[in-house]
Amino acid sequence: MGYDEQNIAINEVNESLTAYVKHIGSISRSISFADFFLDKMLIIQAIRTGLPYKIFQQIKRFTPFTDEDWAEYLDLSTKTLQRYRDDKDFHFKSIHTEKIFELAEVTNFGIEVFGSSEKFYSWLNAPSFALNGYKPGELLKDSYGKEMVMAELNRIEHGIFA
Repeated sequence: MGYDEQNIAINEVNESLTAYVKHIGSISRSISFADFFLDKMLIIQAIRTGLPYKIFQQIKRFTPFTDEDWAEYLDLSTKTLQRYRDDKDFHFKSIHTEKIFELAEVTNFGIEVFGSSEKFYSWLNAPSFALNGYKPGELLKDSYGKEMVMAELNRIEHGIFA
């Protein structure tokens, strides 16, 4: 995804996320994707409400993950995700909403650190000495693994290489 496409995808997510958080009644101003991740209580409220598939689609466009990646991370089949797509009123359960937000948060930070979705995705799929030889993408299935990936991104951002 090029820089312009990435910005368009982020803007679409920002608009939908603003409408979503206004709908769940917790905020009245516009909110960016980055702002959303700074407000932990808002995230909790959004997780408990469940994420509409439409917003998931926009988040999916913004992330470097394939449909197969998403199915694996959410512990669902690709067929199930396709069924959800066809249901206009579908909202993910809280467990899946939380995982979607975790992956979106990692992506948001990863793109910020690496400057592009492509570079971030390349890093996710390369074995990392700092992560005991695991590919960072392999660790994203679990919350503890996600935290390890975020910590490594933070070290990279600050120029601390293991």
